[in-house]
Amino acid sequence: MPKLTFYNLPDEKKRVLIRAIKSEFSRVPLFEASISNIVKAAGIPRGSFYQYFDDKDDAFFFLLDELAEKEKYNFLSILNECEGDLFETAIAFYERMLEEEEHFHFLKNAFLNMTQKIESSFTRTINDNNKNSENFKATAALIDKSNLNISSEKELFHVLQIITTITFRNLVETFAHNLSHQESLDNLKMEMTLIKKGVVRESAFN
Repeated sequence: MPKLTFYNLPDEKKRVLIRAIKSEFSRVPLFEASISNIVKAAGIPRGSFYQYFDDKDDAFFFLLDELAEKEKYNFLSILNECEGDLFETAIAFYERMLEEEEHFHFLKNAFLNMTQKIESSFTRTINDNNKNSENFKATAALIDKSNLNISSEKELFHVLQIITTITFRNLVETFAHNLSHQESLDNLKMEMTLIKKGVVRESAFN
C-alpha cells in the first residue's frame, strides 16, 4: 500500500503521479515496467517515488486494487439496475469492461501476465474467496434468488465463483487472441446460457 506521504500529496500532484504509473503499466506488464519512466512522466526525482511507494509492485497493486474497488461498486450498481438478475448483470458488466478504453491496456497487461496475487485482487470485483465477507453479503443481498436452482448461501457463493472464473477467463481469451468486442461478448453469452440451461439432461439423474 502507498505510504502516508502519498496520501498527503496535493490532489493535482497525486493525479499526475497516478497517471504516470498507469501509463507505464498500460505500456508494458509489471515485470517490464520502469520506475525511471514513471518518475520522468510525473516530473519527480526518483527518490520521491520511494517516499510514496516501496517499489513498482507496490504502485502496481495500489492501481489494481483501486480499479477493482471501483469495478466492484459498478457491478453492484448494475446488479441493482438489473433487478437482481445475476446473469444479465454479469453480461452487462462484462460488456462495460470491454468498452472501458481508459483501462483496456492496463487490464490487458495485467491479465496476460496473471499471477495469483493479481487474480486475487481483481476477483474481489464480483466475489472473493470468503463467503462470510462483506463483499459477498452485499452482493448476495441484491441477487434475485427466486429463479435460481440453489438451496443455500453456500451454493450461491459457488455460483458466483463459477461466474467470476468464466468472466475473467473470457477476458484473458479476448486479450490473448485480440477478439473483437462482439465476438468476446457472444462467447460469454453462450457460456452464461449453458450455465442457466445446464448441460446434463434431467433424465440423466433418474
